[in-house]
Amino acid sequence: MSLEDFDAANPVANAPLAEKMIRKLRAGMMPPPGVSRPPDDEVLAFVTGMEETIDAAAARNPNPGTRTFQRLNRAEYERAVQDLLGLEIDASAYLPGETVSAGFDNIADVQNLSATLLEAYLTAASEVSRLALGDANATPAEATYEVSRYAEQRHHVPGAPFGTRGGISVVHNFVADGEYYFRLAFQHESTGNFFGQTAPFDEEVEVSIDGARVALIPLDRWMHRQDPRGVEVVTDPIRVTAGPHRVSAAFIKVTEGPVEDLTSPHEWSLADKKIGYSYGITGVPHLRDLTIGGPYNVTGVSPTAAWQRVMSCLPSTPAEEPACAREIIDRLGTRAFRRPVTEAEADGLMGLFAEGTAEGGFDIGVRTALQGILASPDFVFRFEEPAPGSVDANGMYRLGDGALASRLSFFLWGRLPDEELVAAAAAGDLSRPEVFEHQVERMLRDPRAEALGTRFASQWLRLQDLDKVHPDALRFPDFYEQLAEDMQRETETFFNALVQEDGTLADLLTADYSYMNERLARHYGIPGVAGEHFRRVEYLNPQRRGVLGHGSILTLTSHANRTSPVLRGKWVMEVLLGTPPPPPPPDVPELDATADASEGRFLTVRERLEAHRANPTCNSCHRFIDPIGLALENFDVTGAWRVRDTGSPVETLGELYDGTPIHGPDDLRAALLRRPESLVRTFAENLMAYALGRRIEYYDMPAVRQVARAVAAQDYRLSAFIREVARSDPFRMAKSAAVVEEAMGGDRN
Repeated sequence: MSLEDFDAANPVANAPLAEKMIRKLRAGMMPPPGVSRPPDDEVLAFVTGMEETIDAAAARNPNPGTRTFQRLNRAEYERAVQDLLGLEIDASAYLPGETVSAGFDNIADVQNLSATLLEAYLTAASEVSRLALGDANATPAEATYEVSRYAEQRHHVPGAPFGTRGGISVVHNFVADGEYYFRLAFQHESTGNFFGQTAPFDEEVEVSIDGARVALIPLDRWMHRQDPRGVEVVTDPIRVTAGPHRVSAAFIKVTEGPVEDLTSPHEWSLADKKIGYSYGITGVPHLRDLTIGGPYNVTGVSPTAAWQRVMSCLPSTPAEEPACAREIIDRLGTRAFRRPVTEAEADGLMGLFAEGTAEGGFDIGVRTALQGILASPDFVFRFEEPAPGSVDANGMYRLGDGALASRLSFFLWGRLPDEELVAAAAAGDLSRPEVFEHQVERMLRDPRAEALGTRFASQWLRLQDLDKVHPDALRFPDFYEQLAEDMQRETETFFNALVQEDGTLADLLTADYSYMNERLARHYGIPGVAGEHFRRVEYLNPQRRGVLGHGSILTLTSHANRTSPVLRGKWVMEVLLGTPPPPPPPDVPELDATADASEGRFLTVRERLEAHRANPTCNSCHRFIDPIGLALENFDVTGAWRVRDTGSPVETLGELYDGTPIHGPDDLRAALLRRPESLVRTFAENLMAYALGRRIEYYDMPAVRQVARAVAAQDYRLSAFIREVARSDPFRMAKSAAVVEEAMGGDRN
């Protein structure tokens, strides 16, 4: 970044560079450490002057930006099918993984299309319509549900009958009434022996459907993978009706107290290093996967909840079938397309109904039309049309009410607009400010707004990275998958509670409470919490306040065998301050390559970092990153509190890049809150990117600053951020793509 030709008196002439400068100056990262700094009031006056000049120019010539069409990603597709049909599916079985950009999986620019992807949506439409209405002609197939290698199997699994332990519990959609078999495969050692041969008691596995036992299988403790069926058992054929049913395969619990392994009472998984690969490590059998096969001897299709939702009318005679089918198509199509179905669209879907009816009767006709709805571009894609007559001479326009309804619903709920929102859009009322404000308030208070935590906050805070970190089970034996899931749920629930209870952005960092169950509270050392359900709990350790004390954040910013001040510091700079450090040069060695021992003892992470920073090339970035991460060193890899590292006391004292001394999490929080503008704008920027489904460009920053100014008058409440983003011009307006490209000079960076 060169400032040689930058004209500070005219920042509008090079707005992209000016916005980079504003970001760095607001965060206190310019000038860099060790260089003479002007007084803070001079820096503030300079940056404020640039902002005012740029914002004034934007007011004269607004640019709300544009985006290409969006398609439903996996999460949105699952929720759309649930809204439309009441059917829970796993979209990953049909659709490829999403490309993440700007931290989110709904960014339109990277949602590339291909023949393979379109084929995946067509396949999904065919399969989902069959699951919804059943298929009496279904041929046998298998579906396998794997138990994570990192799952703990000593305690009760949610969904399984009480009195069981471990195993798996899933909702499986049975396509027809018929006979199905259930195959259970178990963990085995590298020698092929079955885990449990040395157990002090026999084991039994119960297979249940909707909580009712359908099979009880005694385990052969001496089975071996070289046996004809390997380390697995298969039930006799079991008759099951069509539709979704909860299937559980779990061990009968035979003791009330804790079950101990041969070598340790810890709750190991069978995942890391020698655990699960050496004979004698465990005496407790573990389920590896459950396979459901069928149907055989099909007798028909029983009406299911999804069938009843689709079949809102039933014809008494063949003459009544077309009218009934048209009513079903209009109703489902309006919900699926997020707008009323046109006459031409309805005629085309009625043609599909006629073809299906000729093939197999009324039900097959409706199923074929439903498949057409699910395969329609108007369901899969989110096209945004301008409001009639709103396009001005500069190519700027208001979004049509239908497009605004979809944008609002996928922002707040991550799913289809409901009937009330679609009706308001169809009547042309959503563009009226009072109706729009009413709908935003209604939707924020609706339980479906939990998507703000599970979709927006989860991705903004990078909680998906928890899946990438599996702490070394030999060093952290009490960490397993269910605990990681609890950590993620804690952060999502905490964020949603702040939204619903009018919490502030500062509360995100300073709240002295969180939401947890017994397992997570025990990990944090908090007594008096019992059961699986999450509830509000106040911290005993004040150092754990806010998200910087959440196990989710602390674990996803660690390595498997040690903490990482670099990852933690980078996370704070990128996620909270919006100033990510540059990637390391290719010729710089990793920290793990630094010597890990000295004078007969292991080095602490801090000592290894200091040796790493001796390289001047490394020091230029690490002087920004390391003090932030070192302030959190009292938290180990799994987020548990510690006072020693490799036998030496943990030392958290450091100096922030702007010269602020920090000593532990409390000082770090206080230092971050001393620069609220960076926190506020970064949060607003991420929220707007998620809401718009596109990356935030330099020309969006005046709108981001407008949101920041508006929420300042509302004590920076999270709900205020959401309302102000929904009210912003970039959310409610757009500009033609050609005009935006011309304004950017073809540079989208």
